[in-house]
Amino acid sequence: MRIWSLGRLIPPAVAAFILAIGLVVVPAGAQEGSGSNPTAQAVSEQQLLDELNKVQGRVSIPDRKAATLQQPQGRDYQGFHERALPWIGGIAIGGMLLVLFLFYFIRGRIRTQAGESGVRILRFNALERLAHWTTAVAFIVLAITGLNFVFGKRLLMPLIGPEAFSTWTVWAKYAHDFVAWAFMLGVLVMLVLWVWDNLPDRYDANWLKKAGGMFDRSNRTHPPAARFNTGQKLIFWAVVLGGISLSVSGIFLLFPFVFTDVNGMQMAQYVHAAVGVIMVAVIIAHIYIGTLGMEGAYDAMGSGTVDLNWAKEHHSAWVEKQQAKADGRVPPHNATEPAE
Repeated sequence: MRIWSLGRLIPPAVAAFILAIGLVVVPAGAQEGSGSNPTAQAVSEQQLLDELNKVQGRVSIPDRKAATLQQPQGRDYQGFHERALPWIGGIAIGGMLLVLFLFYFIRGRIRTQAGESGVRILRFNALERLAHWTTAVAFIVLAITGLNFVFGKRLLMPLIGPEAFSTWTVWAKYAHDFVAWAFMLGVLVMLVLWVWDNLPDRYDANWLKKAGGMFDRSNRTHPPAARFNTGQKLIFWAVVLGGISLSVSGIFLLFPFVFTDVNGMQMAQYVHAAVGVIMVAVIIAHIYIGTLGMEGAYDAMGSGTVDLNWAKEHHSAWVEKQQAKADGRVPPHNATEPAE
């Protein structure tokens, strides 16, 4: 209208030219603006991670941690839990089972060369056996329920279905959380009872040199050992140090964010999971040698007494010490004092 109102001042041909330019240029500019991609111009998630080291929003609830939506450490932990950890656990546990199978197939069961003497000697008293079995049963429960979080959805859920797996996992978590306290107490009691007997002594170097005689198929070269041989000492310290690591990291997880932030929680997860699967492999070896692998070994923690010939072959220095304390006689197997 304004163009036509200026018709008296602008010639009609010029006015028509201006109108045509307006009809072409203005819609083209409008079309260019409406066709732009706002997402491409927005700040990307990766840019936020690079600049702020996290993606964070604003929340009105008291828990300010909820404002952090994502951080690089979370992605690292997810990669560890979903990819690296199953491989670590599979190699450690599967590798140990394979080694024990080959060892049994090649070496066979370690038997008492002199046979049974019919004389029993006290090896562990009731308190020691109680501490051992409390810790052992607790660890088995923790191992089964803990491995469920690593392998459950891959191996168990396809077999029993998602609903049954969900129910089992809920109860497995409860069992894991509560039985953990019995395990921690058992590790502490075993440390107090046996720490002195598991310190290095003069028999360790020779025992390691001969590998405890385990590879001698004639069963004739068991090196001297005190109450605990070097192999048992290694198991003891693996259980104590591993148990302490599991206990400390487990307490961090039982009380989330009480002692540390999210980064500390993820570090506790790293330690707890990695040490846990390695401990499972170590305890599998311990169970093997204490049952199928060595004749007479289970009696030590079963009844608390062992055959005298077995004790002489595997712990000759300890037997000599016990006999010296009893004036050369065999200590009675119903002794109330712990064997040293």
